Order: sequence, then structure tokens, then C-alpha cells
Amino acid sequence: MIYNEIGKTGMRVSNLGFGASSLGGVFRGIKEDEAIKAVFTAVENGINFIDVSPYYGHLKAETVLGKALKDYPEDAKTEDRLIKGCQSRVWLDHSVEDGKIIFNADSDAIITKGIISLLTGIYSGRTPQEILSSDFSVVEKIGLKENLSPTRANGLVSMIAKIREVAKDNM
Repeated sequence: MIYNEIGKTGMRVSNLGFGASSLGGVFRGIKEDEAIKAVFTAVENGINFIDVSPYYGHLKAETVLGKALKDYPEDAKTEDRLIKGCQSRVWLDHSVEDGKIIFNADSDAIITKGIISLLTGIYSGRTPQEILSSDFSVVEKIGLKENLSPTRANGLVSMIAKIREVAKDNM
């Protein structure tokens, strides 16, 4: 797979993307297990850009994507990993490999799981410096925040703050 850096962000995005409108059943009904297999196949083949929008089935695409993403171990769902300020329970864990932070996350709500998975997908594999220098404008550019309820939008802000905190702590 060929990857390109987006501007000076340090984010490397695959040349091929996965158009997730099909996950939302926009053009026809979907079988959820087949949609999840499609996401697995895309990721296994190196695709790390998944085009998703709240308009793809009125958040159904994010819901299916959230289900498709890596399971978070039950024993890691501890109070110290909870992100404060989210309407739903959201856990964020991380490790550092070769100076880059690898995030793993989960939520007890499918839409929120999709949102935190989007963020960890973007910022996982980056150095603390790259994360801290990011303005997180991708959230505004894709229109995510304005398509969320006020409580979910506040949760999004809390998720971003926690990702920044992890980066700062690993400087």
C-alpha cells in the first residue's frame, strides 16, 4: 500500500480509501456481519482512510464501523482509563512503541465508539510532538462536531483533551 502524508501533519493516509456509505445502507440494505468483514478486509490490506459521514444512514455507518473495530479487553475497562466529560463511558489506553503512541479505545455506546475509534485511528502511531502540534482541525473539516448532540460534542472535546494529555505525559 502506498501512503501519503497530509500536509505537515505527520498523518500518513493510504492512497486507497474505504467509502463507508455502504455501511450505512445508503444504497441498499446491508447485512451487518458482511459489512464488518468488509471493514476487516480493508484494514488488513493496509487501508487506514475510512470515509464516513453522519449522513451515511443517519449515523448507522459509524455504528457499524464501531462494531468492526478491535475489541477492547474487559479487564482494561478501569476507572483510571475512563475519559471524564463524556455522556457515555469511554476508555482510552495507550502504549509507546519506537517513540510513537499507540491508542486503543472502547465505549459502551456504539456511536461514541465510532467517534473515539476515528480519533485513535488518526492519532495512533504518531509521536507525542506530532499529536501536540496538531490543531485537531480534522474534526471541523469533516463536520463531525456540528453533527453531534451538545452532550456528544462535549464528549468529543473531552476525548481530544485526553489524547493531548497522553501525548504531553509521554514527552
